[in-house]
Amino acid sequence: MKKIIICAFVLLAFACKKQETESFGAAVDSEISEGMPAKDQAPEELGKQIFEGKGNCVACHQVDQKVVGPSIQEIASIYKAKGGDIVAFIKDDAKPIVDPSQYEVMKTNFGLTKAMSVEELKALEAYIYSNAK
Repeated sequence: MKKIIICAFVLLAFACKKQETESFGAAVDSEISEGMPAKDQAPEELGKQIFEGKGNCVACHQVDQKVVGPSIQEIASIYKAKGGDIVAFIKDDAKPIVDPSQYEVMKTNFGLTKAMSVEELKALEAYIYSNAK
């Protein structure tokens, strides 16, 4: 019986030691990632990460060509020319001004954007405007 208990403790000790080595011994990546605090990134960088990552905007929008929705260059140009508020639109607080016919398709994504912080929404806006022609 004592041998079983001792073996269990030894296995437990090795299991805990391995876990510590993995979590603390891993190399730290110096590249900024989506999981890092937004204050460490330029708004355009954070916006691009959200656009291509958790926002999944890239599924319907490309930088320079229409896919399902308008290109982000077109969005930036029209919102800039008309003085629109991109943040208000992606929060579903403003009507679409670029391609209203695609509004119903875009509405399915408002669940994602409504859950984003104001900082994340402003970062998306900054990224979109950074691609204006």
